[in-house]
Amino acid sequence: MQELIDKSHGWFQNWFRKVWEVRGGGLYACGFALAFLYFEIGSLREDIAQIGGIFNGQLISFLIEFIIDSFTNTIRAFGWPVYVVLTAPPFGAIALGLAFALFPKYIKPRLTQWLFPDGEPEVSGEVQEPVARD
Repeated sequence: MQELIDKSHGWFQNWFRKVWEVRGGGLYACGFALAFLYFEIGSLREDIAQIGGIFNGQLISFLIEFIIDSFTNTIRAFGWPVYVVLTAPPFGAIALGLAFALFPKYIKPRLTQWLFPDGEPEVSGEVQEPVARD
């Protein structure tokens, strides 16, 4: 597992870093990213099965459906804790509670080290004024 994490650099690491920062850098951010990937891969699998339509002149329709599916997957990924809880009640809820309790100690330090090899960026509570450009 560590070897896989060490080798996964590039666009995926940059994308995950952005999601991590925007969603707060905790279990919710990690779950959101994993849920989005899960839903997106499922949508892509369905789209690839219908790829014959592209060659029949339906490229614009394919692109519109892809954009709509990505937007829908983003909305679904926001609710990833619900999917975990509903997977196997009551064990899903117990697993989610354990994940929230154990994530900061065991997983977050490794993810932070992978995302920010030079150290986690400092986050200040102050809002910076935009700089006027001439």
